[in-house]
Amino acid sequence: MKAFGIDAADRPVEGWADPARGSIRWQTLISRGLTDSAGMVCGIALLAEGEDFTAHHHAQAEIYFGLEGSGTVMIDGVAHRIAPGVALFIPSHAVHAVPPVSEPLRFFYVFATDSFDDVTYHWPDASPLPLPIPDRAI
Repeated sequence: MKAFGIDAADRPVEGWADPARGSIRWQTLISRGLTDSAGMVCGIALLAEGEDFTAHHHAQAEIYFGLEGSGTVMIDGVAHRIAPGVALFIPSHAVHAVPPVSEPLRFFYVFATDSFDDVTYHWPDASPLPLPIPDRAI
């Protein structure tokens, strides 16, 4: 494996077809299959004013790092502020969500796994979500 760089402007914006899962969109930056990499996945999550990410969990621990805007991330029922420069650690299987935001919010996310395809999202009382679909450009 060699070192490499990725420009977010070159990555598509994706989202889920089921609005019950939330209106969050994201850009996967590093993930096996897209990049010659292993051991971690990262990208940028995007929420416009009024958008949300419904409560879910997955086996992988996750980190959020605020880039732009501010909001709240609920982790196992506890509210945590996300804003530029704020890092949040989300433990494995912790139920987490981003309630509707009052301003645009962007945050960097990281999973300790090889590929985004390894992350199986679970919503309370719902089946795992199918693979993401391309959405719209920023």
